[in-house]
Amino acid sequence: MTDRSDGGESVSKKDVARTDPANQPGPEPIESQDPAAADAVQGGVEPADQRDDSGVGQAEAGAGQIERLHEELAQAQDRALRTQAELENYRKRVARQMEEERRYANIPLIRDLLPVWDSVGRAIEAAENAPETASLLEGFKMVAGQLESVLQQHHCQTIDALGEPFDPNLHQAIYQQPSAEHPAGTVLEVTQTGFRLHDRVVRPSQVIVSAAVPPQDDGEPRDDQSPGATEAGKESQDAEAEGE
Repeated sequence: MTDRSDGGESVSKKDVARTDPANQPGPEPIESQDPAAADAVQGGVEPADQRDDSGVGQAEAGAGQIERLHEELAQAQDRALRTQAELENYRKRVARQMEEERRYANIPLIRDLLPVWDSVGRAIEAAENAPETASLLEGFKMVAGQLESVLQQHHCQTIDALGEPFDPNLHQAIYQQPSAEHPAGTVLEVTQTGFRLHDRVVRPSQVIVSAAVPPQDDGEPRDDQSPGATEAGKESQDAEAEGE
């Protein structure tokens, strides 16, 4: 059966069927392609093998970054501990220095007072040799006692030296005197009293130290000369004298 158009041309039903877009052949069905590739194409993502490679790379990069951050954190903690230790040592050192300065702050004042102590001591010695100055002697002794009490209140003590072994840290030897009654190196006399503040010497004691008595030549024969040799020598000298 044919239809006739306004121009008089006839069109068959077969021609109409061939020209209908609904009857045109479509693309190859999706089922005929690789299912994984088809899913990737439809979802707009990369294939699985490419996704695995990129995922491994990102994981390695992330692990490296985490390890680097751990190292930086450990270094920062070490620096913080070192800084804290240095600060603590500095605090202890400053505290120790301040304590020493406070402990020995009176040394200059004590050194200025010691000449006064010496002068009072010499005045007492002079007054003891003059019987008419008994009242003056008592006054000087009182002043000396007060001065010694003030020094002791500030932890300043005299250095005991008489009869003690010589100690170069506490004593200053000004003379050596031979002595048979004392061992060598014993303090025989104190010419100036020494003082120390706590454990620090303010002024050493000036002392006279004993020395060993030198051997005397008593006329005894030496070890290298026997008595017979000595007598023979004397007889030879007597014979020479008679010959002259």
